[in-house]
Amino acid sequence: MAKEPQTPLDEELAREEQEQEAETPEQKAQERLEEGELEGLIEDEGDTVATSTDNPEAEVLAAEVEELKQSLAEAKDQALREAAEAQNVRRRAEQEAEKARKFALEKFVKELLPVVDSLEKALESMEGEASEAHREGVSMTLKMQLDVLGKFGVEPIEPHGEPFDPQVHEALTMVPNPEMEPNTVMEVMQKGYLLNGRLVRPAMVVVSQKAGE
Repeated sequence: MAKEPQTPLDEELAREEQEQEAETPEQKAQERLEEGELEGLIEDEGDTVATSTDNPEAEVLAAEVEELKQSLAEAKDQALREAAEAQNVRRRAEQEAEKARKFALEKFVKELLPVVDSLEKALESMEGEASEAHREGVSMTLKMQLDVLGKFGVEPIEPHGEPFDPQVHEALTMVPNPEMEPNTVMEVMQKGYLLNGRLVRPAMVVVSQKAGE
């Protein structure tokens, strides 16, 4: 069978095949490396385009989420403030109620103290004059009065021999006394009283002072 004549195209293809077969392994590796770098550049370019083209809808959603977070934090802070204020109001109300309970009898106690004073003076004036039964009756009445006052938090102030305290004592006069330290209560003219630790009536006292002043 006769061999068909080769066309110029066939000759060109044959020549390229021969050139490729004649390439060394180093040349083939270099070509593959260059092809790989080109592909990498194309991929990098694609990534850059994708990154630079941000999604507007995603940005809007992110902004809304951030705004919701801020609103939630503000609402939580406001709730904590309101809870703290409510607790303070409740505490103040409880304190006021306790204070009112403790000192509701203050006016009544003030009105009752002159009766106690009268019983004490009556008992003092009975020395050597009244019968024992009479004195015992007044003494028991006075004790009952003081016991009732004590149940409601009333305490007497009897500062004889104690340093003068202007917070709970009222000095009627000052008398020189070399036998006592200056500014000491020499005599109690009228007892003072406390109601649950608060002064209801100061003790009326005579206070010592240094002799020669």
